[in-house]
Amino acid sequence: MTTTLPTSDHLVSLAQAALAACGAPALDSGTGNLTARSPINGGSLGRVGGDALDVDTAVERATATYATWRTTPAPRRAEVVRHLAALLREHLGDLALLVSIEAGKIHSEALGEVQEMIDICDFAVGLSRTMGGRTLSSERPGHRLMETWHPIGPIGVISAFNFPVAVWSWNTALSIVCGNPVIWKPSDLTSLSSIACQALFDRAAERAGAPAFLNQTVLGDGSVGAQLVAHPGVPLISATGSTAMGAKVGPVVAARFGRSILELGGNNAAIVAPSADAELAVRGITFSAAGTAGQRCTTLRRVIVHSSRHDELVERLAGAYSTLPIGSPLESTTLVGPLIHRAAYDKMAAALATALADGGKHVVGGERLLDDFAPEAAYTRPAIVTMPSQTEIVATETFAPLLYVMQYDDFEQAVALQNAVPQGLASSIFTTDVREAERFCAADGSDCGIANVNIGPSGAEIGGAFGGEKATGGGRESGSDAWKAYMRRATNTVNYSNDLPLAQGVEFV
Repeated sequence: MTTTLPTSDHLVSLAQAALAACGAPALDSGTGNLTARSPINGGSLGRVGGDALDVDTAVERATATYATWRTTPAPRRAEVVRHLAALLREHLGDLALLVSIEAGKIHSEALGEVQEMIDICDFAVGLSRTMGGRTLSSERPGHRLMETWHPIGPIGVISAFNFPVAVWSWNTALSIVCGNPVIWKPSDLTSLSSIACQALFDRAAERAGAPAFLNQTVLGDGSVGAQLVAHPGVPLISATGSTAMGAKVGPVVAARFGRSILELGGNNAAIVAPSADAELAVRGITFSAAGTAGQRCTTLRRVIVHSSRHDELVERLAGAYSTLPIGSPLESTTLVGPLIHRAAYDKMAAALATALADGGKHVVGGERLLDDFAPEAAYTRPAIVTMPSQTEIVATETFAPLLYVMQYDDFEQAVALQNAVPQGLASSIFTTDVREAERFCAADGSDCGIANVNIGPSGAEIGGAFGGEKATGGGRESGSDAWKAYMRRATNTVNYSNDLPLAQGVEFV
């Protein structure tokens, strides 16, 4: 465990250097409208957003840009994204450092997040030459029936602190090649990372000879996000956050007949079957539950283990948890950094107390760490609680490294437990029984948008569409055909004959 933490002056110096390398404005000493803070020590980094862009102006600019960008050929649009990928490769370390400073991610995970940005850019560049509709069989002779896809207008992106740059890139890389400008409202907890991304994007657009205002960043608190959500000039809102946030966003967008992609809460489980490889399961569970200090929407929060493997698994997990290096994410040996703020720890402590009151048995973790070095920060050892049943607190997402372990006796019971929560994002099973693996991924298996076998639920490649069901919100981002969410479909019938036959044999003289 870390015994010292970097000072605020040191963190400010690192942040200033990273911002400068990306070509972003320097931290403001006093006139900005937001205070940037670091969960590493809980201290202030400075002020940002002194001349913050307002939503109305951003939408007006994006709408004007859209008028020309929508008719620009998709491979030409992709030049912006190609240049952005090159700049991200060049500044991978700089942007990853900002992510570590602002979000508390360990160095490896921060680098991985920026690499994910590069990957989606590469995907989008290739996509720009393959997007297309279908030609269908018409029942009328001399007619061609087809589908075409077109841009829809300015896209609003609202992102959360835990993936401060990757989620923006998922949406932006696809939106740009689809022909839509982007207006980004980042978390007010990670404003420095967003400012750096905006600077890199502007450089990429300039290199590609693209018009101004293809991507604009609006900084501020939740009221700014609410303005973006309600604006009639934004046909699609892609919002990442809590289920409670999504419950507010969805109806507002629907009321103005807009579209929404909602990536909300997850209460993800792993089933550990009798045939599971114990070593594989322990490694997969530990990363999925303790990585990012439990602050991923795909974090593993429930383990459903066969009764014959329960004691063995709990003992192995307790051993792994007790040796996890916890401390400053800037140190190469650290595997678990801080929670985003003290309030996050307070919620974890309250959930742990409730679980114990419900009959849970505390196995390991949950204590505050490093208070003497950073009383305003929130370091904790990831916690494990064995539960006699799936109580209300177990079915509630706690955005912290708190893992509940429950037992099952037959496969159907395990799947029922997995599905018996409001959320439906990610799930997994550890088994060497091919029948269990296939049943878990079948229609009557996991009800989540992501169902994994012999890996945990946390972490996803950009090639697959990302998203969930039920209270997770719905909609898909990233790979596969997620691009269709950013476009409108038109069904076209072209009559190239000299006759006018009507569909379904209708005659009208």
